[in-house]
Amino acid sequence: MNKENIMAQVVAIVVDKLNVSAQEVLPTAHFVNNLGADSLDQVELVLELEKKFNVFIKDDEATNLQTVGSVVDYLEKALAQRKA
Repeated sequence: MNKENIMAQVVAIVVDKLNVSAQEVLPTAHFVNNLGADSLDQVELVLELEKKFNVFIKDDEATNLQTVGSVVDYLEKALAQRKA
């Protein structure tokens, strides 16, 4: 799966979970500061991402995923490692 596909799916999840427009979900968008996510929203996002991409995101890694771009980069690496 390429970066564009990952981004499109992450955008869809964020739009659904946070009730924001797709135009707001930019790679630089911070989940709390720009998209209004609270701690429960962040947990739900991680769970949804794990389910959608069939990956496990450790708690300490999840705390570093503060922007949409960081999530996309993380998933890209995780999926590439799984292929290898």
